[in-house]
Amino acid sequence: MSTVPVTIVIPALDEAAQVAECVRQCAWADEVIVADGGSTDDTVSLARAAGATVLERTGPTIAAQRNAAIAAARNAWVFALDADERFTEPLIESITREVATSRHQAYRVWRRNFYLGVERAHGAWGRDRVVRLFPRERRYEDRRVHEGLEPIADIGDLSGRLLHTPYRDLGHQVEKLRKYARWAALDMQDRGRRTSWSDLTWRPGFRFLRDVVVWGQWRDGRAGIVGAGLDAWGVFMKYAELWALERARPAPPAVPGAGP
Repeated sequence: MSTVPVTIVIPALDEAAQVAECVRQCAWADEVIVADGGSTDDTVSLARAAGATVLERTGPTIAAQRNAAIAAARNAWVFALDADERFTEPLIESITREVATSRHQAYRVWRRNFYLGVERAHGAWGRDRVVRLFPRERRYEDRRVHEGLEPIADIGDLSGRLLHTPYRDLGHQVEKLRKYARWAALDMQDRGRRTSWSDLTWRPGFRFLRDVVVWGQWRDGRAGIVGAGLDAWGVFMKYAELWALERARPAPPAVPGAGP
């Protein structure tokens, strides 16, 4: 069976538990490139054994890893995939049609998110659309977290869904939220952002109430409440990390002749 002329790019760092399965389910595509960020486990060897081209030590951020893989792509169209995502047949069919017609400059897809064995269909996770199919000339803006493609005016919609299971368990979620909070704080520090009282108090509480009450995440049951609580904690940790970075900055040099 002929493959679809698209290159799938997958950033990876210590993804030995799932990278082989991720690569194998991309067999319908002409090319799969795994951009490794310096894994210390068997990610590289497992990805190669599963059939992917592997680029090693491609950068410290997900955006840098994706951009390195995009630059190496041999097809005109690229699909950006994560190791914890899986295609559905309707999505593959939609990608095949759109690559053949090229009606838009890029395409977004709805994600179905699964959390501790339960689909998160409400709250922020129920509104989850991501731009993932685009020409290889496009690049990601290099941020540590919430990396996104450079601005694109004409974006179409793919049919079908992308299945997403971001956390293995609660421990993995806490670890991941903690790491992303640190990265987000560094991004904010680079932009000159400083913390305020409302960042540490109002923002986490608003996040929880918005997701649970306004966006109806309570309808996802206890998994929805637990997830919303940890997401709010992640917001708090982001600004706590930024506050800690501010405290760690060296004091400005004294001005000669200035008073005490």
